[in-house]
Amino acid sequence: MVGREEEWQPRAGQRVAVLEPCFNEEATIARVVADFRAALPEGVIYVYDNNSTDRSVDVARAAGALVRREMHQGKGNVVRRMFADVDADLYVLVDGDATYDAASARAMIARLIEDRLDAVVAARVAQEAAAYRPGHRTGNRLLTNFFAATFNSTFADVLSGYRVFSRRFVKSFPVLSSGFEIEIELSVHALELDLAVGEVPTPYYARPEGSASKLSTWRDGLRILATIVGLYRSERPLSFFSMIGIVLAVVSVVLAIPIFITYFEEGIVPRVPTAILSTGLMLLAFLSIVAGLVLDTVTRGRREMKRLIYLQQRAPEEK
Repeated sequence: MVGREEEWQPRAGQRVAVLEPCFNEEATIARVVADFRAALPEGVIYVYDNNSTDRSVDVARAAGALVRREMHQGKGNVVRRMFADVDADLYVLVDGDATYDAASARAMIARLIEDRLDAVVAARVAQEAAAYRPGHRTGNRLLTNFFAATFNSTFADVLSGYRVFSRRFVKSFPVLSSGFEIEIELSVHALELDLAVGEVPTPYYARPEGSASKLSTWRDGLRILATIVGLYRSERPLSFFSMIGIVLAVVSVVLAIPIFITYFEEGIVPRVPTAILSTGLMLLAFLSIVAGLVLDTVTRGRREMKRLIYLQQRAPEEK
């Protein structure tokens, strides 16, 4: 995407919002605000503070950002508030930790406008070894691969916190997550509505000295994994419950085979508890598949409603 940064210029009246969640980022937030003011002088920069206990609010306000607060703790809660409050035509969502490249924003917006996309994800390219904490690179790769296998996704960096959205993406997205798993939910929203999305490789830097990551490798990694499974259950219920039904049916058949063999050879059923268990498992298998069929109908209706809301919003326009 090198060389496209200067191609995009906002059309008359086009509003650009830069959204920055912030929690105890006193050491970095001023730099992030300044970098995006330089990269996107036509944009309005919003910093949403999430109960910071340091001087993040004062520093962000002094740097020229519009500072607002979200009292419910968690990045997902902050994103929900930002998407509801801010009215714009183009949205840039970026973390306030100074690890993302502000200069790439114009290239990402250019890609979104030129290709008429609804979301562009910054695929992180580490510029130094310290950009990823120990275990984060492996965890990111594992979760991205699991997400790709689950949702048939082509995203190279599903956990990136740097994204550009159209208005119709933002205003049709019902944020349900409360924490760092919000990136997974953003990706699933695009995939389930078959929205046009793209990725742009962007530099990724280590946190500046004095800044600490709020992400817990194991705790948040497990929460993200649970979110992927939960979203698969809610968005692909027929596949999810059919797999459970098949597993239960297979176990039921395995338990029943010796019983049938004994019955045909000796004419008796000596293991009555096993026979009852096998029958119960087979009934649960059928119930699971029926539940999947019913929930699949509900999911289709919910998806249609989100699609209608999406279509009510105006598309990004070329200048």
